[in-house]
Amino acid sequence: MSLSKSLTERIFQAVAFELLAVSICTPLLSWIMDKPMADMGLVTLAIGLLALGWNVLFNGLFDRLLKRLGLEHSARTRVLHALLFEGGLVAFCVPLIAWWLDISLLQAFILDIGVLLFFLPYTYLYHWAYDVLRDKWLQARLAH
Repeated sequence: MSLSKSLTERIFQAVAFELLAVSICTPLLSWIMDKPMADMGLVTLAIGLLALGWNVLFNGLFDRLLKRLGLEHSARTRVLHALLFEGGLVAFCVPLIAWWLDISLLQAFILDIGVLLFFLPYTYLYHWAYDVLRDKWLQARLAH
């Protein structure tokens, strides 16, 4: 039962995704890095906002490039997309993390890789759970 999602619902889903991620990452990273929760919360929020902005900008530019080169979305272009997107995000985030937390670029890079390793399964599980719960809610609503 997958009815189309409205723009409002998509925004709700994205905001809930980020809020849950920040609420999980902030105490965990604060503990791992032995840094104050406020610092980790702000840097986590800043990275989330940076990722959101980069996503919009990069996807627009990448789609234009594909169109200009006459390329379709394929397995190869999707791999290239993912590598360039994550590479760009690392390039933006690592210096920000290093500066904000007053750590070396290497430490910031390692932290960023750890965050990426968290977000891979988190993203999958969050969206899967959201869709399952949404379908159950819609079915219950249609039954009444």
